[in-house]
Amino acid sequence: MDIHVRNIEKDFGTFKALDRVDLDIESGELIALLGPSGSGKTTLLRVIAGLEFADQGEILFGNQDMARVPVRERQVGFVFQHYALFKHMTVLDNVSFGLKVRKDKPSAEAIRQRATELIELVQLGGLEKRYPSQLSGGQRQRVALARALAIDPKVLLLDEPFGALDAKVRKDLRRWLRDLHDQTGVTTIFVTHDQEEALELADRVVIMNKGRIEQLGHVDAVYEKPANPFVFDFLGNTNIVPVTLRNGVVNLGQGDTAIAESSGSKDGPALLYVRPGDVRIAADGAAGLPTTVQRVQRTGPIVRIDAEVFGSTAPITVELPHLHHDTSAFQPGAELRLRLLQFSLYAEGSGALLGASTPPDAIGVAASRQRSR
Repeated sequence: MDIHVRNIEKDFGTFKALDRVDLDIESGELIALLGPSGSGKTTLLRVIAGLEFADQGEILFGNQDMARVPVRERQVGFVFQHYALFKHMTVLDNVSFGLKVRKDKPSAEAIRQRATELIELVQLGGLEKRYPSQLSGGQRQRVALARALAIDPKVLLLDEPFGALDAKVRKDLRRWLRDLHDQTGVTTIFVTHDQEEALELADRVVIMNKGRIEQLGHVDAVYEKPANPFVFDFLGNTNIVPVTLRNGVVNLGQGDTAIAESSGSKDGPALLYVRPGDVRIAADGAAGLPTTVQRVQRTGPIVRIDAEVFGSTAPITVELPHLHHDTSAFQPGAELRLRLLQFSLYAEGSGALLGASTPPDAIGVAASRQRSR
């Protein structure tokens, strides 16, 4: 079932939860609604579900406008953060519940067969007679998913489904949910504030802020080419360095120290955004960011380095796998020139995208152009 959201607005008093939101979801997609608290992601999910009515706009399931259709008539499956299982019912009865209350109630044998199939699908075979109190958190969430799928929903809606689970269980369930989605093909929308969860699970990610969509795209696109500073910063740790663009060369601050080359064509001041994992030691004679190492700290498999940028108040953080060949050079007090592998350049104030790191096959072209002037 494809879903089309058209010009949706929703206010709670003076607070604008959704501000002219448009979104197209293809049949069979797994879509993540990602954003900070108060961004509108949960409100959008609830409007699609029918748990809230929009003040304006359309919610189309296929060609049918569902904006004013009651939730019970939308044929959607829900899974919430806190399971919402019936404590007095067994696993089998919980999964069967949605089928038993339907107007076109199947036979008892058909209900049992469908519930048993779903219990096997969510890998809980043999636990049919257990009660929720006898299950782990991860198992309870699987029961909730099986119950949501029992009614053959047009769309499956998940509101931070793994938020109440510990980190390892969350990771295991993410992989499992992706496999489950690929098997069922049900159009699925899930809300999360966890960037890693969204990037691992979704076909496309909708990044929201202040009731609006900041960027919509495939996982690689939103991570590799953030539309604005908010998206870049929200998707992971970020270093921000004031720079000046001149003829495709990125210079530190307002000076002439070339630190990188850029695909951007507009000259002037900018802010360079680079992730800690996209920084390495520059080769001898190559452009790079001049720094002095301040602190080195290992956290499990990752080495985190804090460095001070020459002539700038902006610090920079580097993160490397602990076995990477560069790690031994990062010692407190060491003066190192750092290569910025991948970055984006944004205008101060407006946040407009001005440029990005130069593709590897173009490196050297911009610098030679500047030298020839």
